[in-house]
Parts: sequence; structure tokens; C-alpha cells
Amino acid sequence: MSMEGLVCKNVYKSYKKTEVLNDLNLELEKGKIYGLIGRNGAGKTTLLSLMSGQNPLTSGEIKLDGQAVWENQEIMERICFSREINPMTNQINYNMKIKNYLKMASIYMPKWDQAYAEELIKTFELDVNKSISKLSKGMLSMVTITVALASKAEYTFMDEPVAGVDVVMRDKFYRVLLEEFAESGRTFVISTHIIEEAADVFEEVIMLDGGKILLKENTVELLDRARHISGTAEAVDKAMKGRVAYKEEKLGRSKGVTLLLKPGETLAADEELSVQPMSLQQVFVAMCDKEVS
Repeated sequence: MSMEGLVCKNVYKSYKKTEVLNDLNLELEKGKIYGLIGRNGAGKTTLLSLMSGQNPLTSGEIKLDGQAVWENQEIMERICFSREINPMTNQINYNMKIKNYLKMASIYMPKWDQAYAEELIKTFELDVNKSISKLSKGMLSMVTITVALASKAEYTFMDEPVAGVDVVMRDKFYRVLLEEFAESGRTFVISTHIIEEAADVFEEVIMLDGGKILLKENTVELLDRARHISGTAEAVDKAMKGRVAYKEEKLGRSKGVTLLLKPGETLAADEELSVQPMSLQQVFVAMCDKEVS
């Protein structure tokens, strides 16, 4: 593994007797937008909190440019994990106004860009005199997005940033994110359940399943390889010989499976076999279902 970038090596994390991450290995290169996708409980939030030094490892190591992240002030200043604000916990005073919350965030972020924060407040239509406790879930999400972007941190992690955000504002967020990425070359890791609309934004996708990395690949190349094949059971079985099938579905004498072709490999349809391209969401659902053969 290279020393450059953010490297997770043999990472284990458990809470009491519950194992959340199990021998996880991951390398994030500089200057990419990564999409982190996985089912509920897959360990996405835990992974982000470990990579940002907000949580200790059970075992393993996480390093940024060869230096440990945990309890390393210099390294942690280069990383921002803007967590979801949850009014049900007592992390902060919920009668605090948005402007005071952002002021507090700016103190912890050495590269904070106040002018950019003000621009984002306008873009996301935030009333800075409103108190945190009076905000809808979507508005709370816009506040955490503002903190993440205005932090100007070299490595910026966002956990479900568009939770509760309407489709117009989600579109604005992705546009603003791409503009900031093009201008700054920062590294972003975005965890989301709304996979389809974010697929165009992710340069690479990381699939987390059962506490391990299932897949990490360039999104375009992955979709280039993914196919759903269906037809008579005999034709599908013949086409799948020597290949790994995901999410097998049977209906009478017909059968459907998902497969990932090898780079440069092709599979032609015929009278008995239909071969269809797939969306990122379809690939994710197929791969996080039990592998069948």
C-alpha cells in the first residue's frame, strides 16, 4: 500500500460484543469524490468517524500520508467529518442560532472560509437567526453541508448529507459540490442511500457490506461491466459457466442473474438470452443480496 493518501489497514471496530468493521482495508487517493454506499448497519458512519479520528480503533491502523490519524492534531486539522445534527442528543445547545453554530464550527476548522460560508447560506436559503431547534430535517442537513464545504478541509466526509432535503435543494447541493471539487481538488467521501442521483457525482464507489469492503471501483468502469442477464434457465446457466452470479431470480423456466464482466469482456444477447445494462442502485442491490454462485 502507498504512503500517500488516507490508508485503512486491517481495521477492526467493535462496540462491546458487536463487531461493526472486520479486517477492513481501504485506500483513498487525493482529489477524488468517493461514494460510500451500504445497507443500514453496514458500518458507514463508524468508518467515517474512525477515518476522521473522532473514534478510536479496536485494532488496525489508519494513516494520512503515512501519519496516524488518531490523536494527531496536525493530521486531524486536514480532515472534516461534518456529522448530522440530531436534536435528540445533547451535543450542543439547541436554542443556539445557526449563525452561532457556524461561528463555533469556524473555531475548530483552521481553513474555514467565512466568505464561502456566507455564499452557501444564500444558496441554501438559510435564515441564520433561526435556532437549531426550529429547523426541519432538511434545513439541519443544509447546515451540516455548509459546515463541511466551508471547512475547506483537504479530506471532507459527509454522512447522509441530503437526508430530508427536497429534490431542488439536492440538485443545488450536487452542483455546488462539483464546483467546489473542480476549484479546490479536495477529497470528498459521501455516504448516501439516495444512490441513483448521486451516481453521476461519484468518481469512485465504495460498497460496504457486513463490515468489509465489498467493492471499490471507478463508477463508470463498474457500470460498464455490470449486466443483468435473463432468459431460459439453460441459456443463463450456459452463459454463466465459470462466472460469478449475483442475485439469482427464478420464475418458472426463466432465470435472471446479475454479473460483472471482466474488463474488456463482452456478452452477446441471442434469442434465448437478454443482456441489459444496469444502474448503480441495481448493482448495489444485487451485490448486497446473498452471493449465489
